[in-house]
Amino acid sequence: MCGIVGIIGKKEAAPRLVEGLKRLEYRGYDSAGIATLVNGKIERRRAEGKLSNLAARLEKDPLGGTVGIGHTRWATHGAANEKNAHPHATDRVAVVHNGIIENYQELKSELEKSQCRFETDTDTEVIAHLVTHHLRQGMTPAAAVDAARAKLKGAFSIAMIFAGEEDLMIGVRCGTPLAIGYGKGEMFLASDSYALAPLTDRISFLDDGDCVHMTRGGATVFAANGQKAEREIRTTAQSGAIMGKGKYRHFMLKEIYEQPAVIADTLNSYVNPATGHITMPEDILALAKAPRLTVSACGTAFYAGMVAKYWFEQIARLAVEADIASEFRYREAPLPKGGAALFISQSGETLDTLEALRYCKRQGQEIISLLNTIESTIERESDHVLRTLAGPEIGVASTKAFTTQLTTLACLAVAFARERGETDLAREKHLTAALRELPARFAALLNHDEKIQSIAHEIAEARDALYLGRGTAYPIALEGALKLKEISYIHAEGYASGEMKHGPIALIDENVPVIVIAPFDSLFEKTASNAQEIVARGGKVLLISDRNGIAKLKDIATWTIEIPEADPFVAPILYTLPVQLLAYHTAVIKGTDVDQPRNLAKSVTVE
Repeated sequence: MCGIVGIIGKKEAAPRLVEGLKRLEYRGYDSAGIATLVNGKIERRRAEGKLSNLAARLEKDPLGGTVGIGHTRWATHGAANEKNAHPHATDRVAVVHNGIIENYQELKSELEKSQCRFETDTDTEVIAHLVTHHLRQGMTPAAAVDAARAKLKGAFSIAMIFAGEEDLMIGVRCGTPLAIGYGKGEMFLASDSYALAPLTDRISFLDDGDCVHMTRGGATVFAANGQKAEREIRTTAQSGAIMGKGKYRHFMLKEIYEQPAVIADTLNSYVNPATGHITMPEDILALAKAPRLTVSACGTAFYAGMVAKYWFEQIARLAVEADIASEFRYREAPLPKGGAALFISQSGETLDTLEALRYCKRQGQEIISLLNTIESTIERESDHVLRTLAGPEIGVASTKAFTTQLTTLACLAVAFARERGETDLAREKHLTAALRELPARFAALLNHDEKIQSIAHEIAEARDALYLGRGTAYPIALEGALKLKEISYIHAEGYASGEMKHGPIALIDENVPVIVIAPFDSLFEKTASNAQEIVARGGKVLLISDRNGIAKLKDIATWTIEIPEADPFVAPILYTLPVQLLAYHTAVIKGTDVDQPRNLAKSVTVE
């Protein structure tokens, strides 16, 4: 989840490295640092905490040099402090690293026998000492890196600079992404093409196992077998602009308020307004007849997949298996011949999701990915790609990416239903009309945010909270609980309403608020019975429902949030908004870091 930037340039590297790291801070912000070559020697500046601390350090103690590497860290091995901040260095080499070296303890023990002195608690420092050990044996930098990487086990990407080598940088990709940027008389390296956008629009992506030797004049790539390899140079569509918060206090709030617009943009890419038809690429529509669809993702994206399972099965009558990606491949699930697999990821770089994709590919499944970014690893390894049009999402807690994922999946379910002969034109038009009403429904609800903000003052006093929902509201209960604990640090759990009597009801008392997500649909009365059981045991209910649902339960609910009436098909998308706002306002009241909550990173590129 760490971010890497490297520059062999003409101008001073330090300011440009910091600029690149700003665009990668979503990957980690436990600490940050840069290293450059100054008169052939390695010089470093590092700081604990956010990138602003490093920038302040550089203001007081500038760093020259036109060759350098930078890093923003999400801690895996060792505490988040300056000592453990990257780059790690000896007098011969400086290293930045994203990933995990699984055998670092064994390597460290071997190196200590050779009089290597370790100064940090990280796995990364092993790389620096291992390369240095080979350099001291008389190897060239390239040979030393090859010898070192042969001993490393795990998933990682690495960038290195070498003392006395003013025109050399070496990068290695083994499991986590690394991109090369081509400038005019200068070259760049980064873990994300987004970081390269201000520097160049010509990029190429390393394949797994690649090693790149970069000079100001270009890059030479060696494949895993040691042979020279060509990697396509493409013109990137990434914007060089850094996103700002505008009038909003936090990126998360800005992104919540962008949802009416981005949902509309996403719908406009799939819905023909003249006919009411959902339009999808023909190669994706051909997969509607697959015997089974396997859906896999992590975190919030997995909850989108859970909602989609209901839609695909109820509307398209297509059998679906939905699995958390971090567990899926360990089940070694048998997959049907001719089956399809759908992977959902905001970043397109989530390693667990990528490994699940690779498992399905080995099992002969046709691969569809649903992504919000462009030029990602998951995109390059998929057979078919669907895009959400959420735009850059900076806040760690996903909001607009999630609702546009749901919007796209809803469109896909309707399109599959048509292809499978499970719906007629009138029904398709009805469902697409419900989808097209969503932006207006979102905007109407955002206009009444004050009530949610006032309820958040009550929720902020709790140590624990429960979220309940049935049907498609169940995954939204899971998402609501995740959002609350992610950014407010209140312990929260989501449950299927019918499961409350099987354990969670033991937690009910006057100090545990229960958020009940209850659209007024065919399942409402069953959920209402669960709410009655909570109140009978002294619990306090926050009811999220429409006018009809609130009228039924207003006498027992402690608080209510009224949702505009909408077709049950789109309810899970619409009911996401109040749980987002509730979590946001609760976190603000508690004074937490909403956009960058502790211990979390936006893109999870390690297992």
